[in-house]
Amino acid sequence: MKLASVIQSGTRRLGVVDVQAGIVSVLASGPDVDAVVRGYPGALEAVRAGLATAEAVPLGEARLTSPLSRFNRDILCTGWNYWDHFEESRGKREGQDPDGRPTHPTFFTKGPDTVIGPYDDIAYDPDLSQKWDYEAEVAIVIGRDGRSIPPEHAMDHVFGYCVANDVSQRDLQRQHGGQWLKGKSIDQTMPLGPWITTADEIEDPYALQIECEVDGRVLQDASTAQVAFSFEQIIAELSWGMTLRAGDVILTGTPSGIGNAREPQVFLTDGSEVITRVSGLGTLRNRVAKVKLT
Repeated sequence: MKLASVIQSGTRRLGVVDVQAGIVSVLASGPDVDAVVRGYPGALEAVRAGLATAEAVPLGEARLTSPLSRFNRDILCTGWNYWDHFEESRGKREGQDPDGRPTHPTFFTKGPDTVIGPYDDIAYDPDLSQKWDYEAEVAIVIGRDGRSIPPEHAMDHVFGYCVANDVSQRDLQRQHGGQWLKGKSIDQTMPLGPWITTADEIEDPYALQIECEVDGRVLQDASTAQVAFSFEQIIAELSWGMTLRAGDVILTGTPSGIGNAREPQVFLTDGSEVITRVSGLGTLRNRVAKVKLT
C-alpha cells in the first residue's frame, strides 16, 4: 500500500494511493497514517476495511501533506553512506575531513520542525545562510519498536519507505564544532513523502534509483545498490543499546552530486525548483521561497 496524508476541508485524513489509476482513496474515518504506523501490522486491516466507503479523489487534485506529522524524536540520519559522495567532498569540508573512510555508519539528527510536505515550499533565508544545498535520500519508516536489533532481523522492523531531501546549510554545518545538527535543522526545509510505500511493495530496496533535479538539471543520479552501509547495518548499529520506536524516520544517506562539492558550486536560491525522485517511492516537487527565519 501507498499511504498518504490528505488535507480535506482543513482535516488531515488517510488516503491510499493508486498511482496507475491516478487516484487517492480517502477514508472518511479511522486512524491517520501516524496511528497506522504505530499500530502496524494490525492497523493495516482497518485501512483495508475503510476502503469500502472511501472517496476516490484524482491524485492531481488531492492536497497531500507530509505523510507523518507526529514524531517521537528528531529525524535520524546517516551521513557519508555513498562512497562517491564521501570522496567528492574530500578537501572541501573546511578542515573537517576525517582521516579515512568511516568503518561504521555516521549518524546525526535533524529537528522535526524541518519536515514539510511533498509539494510545499522550502524555506530560504539568505540572512541565515548563503549555502543551501540539496540531498536526495531514501527514508526508512520504523514500524516496530526494538533495541539492539540484529542485522538479520532489521528489516522486520521496517514499516515502509518514502522520499526525502535533506536540504542543508553548509556554512552553518561547518561553524559549530564539526557536528551537523545546526546546519541540518532549519525549520521548513526537509520535504518528505509523497506517501509511505509499505515494505511489502518493495521487492528489492537495493534497486531503487535516486534522482535530484534542480531547475531542470539532473544533479544527482544513483542507485541504492551503491550504499556503503546496508539498511540492515544502519538499523542494527543505530539501535545498539538505543530503542527505535514505531514512527521513527531514518534517512539513509545521499549519493554524489551535491552542490557544495561541484566546481563551480551550485546552491539553492529563491525560486529554485527542486524535484526529488526515487523509483517505486514517488516524486517530491518543491520550490525554494524566501521567508524570514531570523
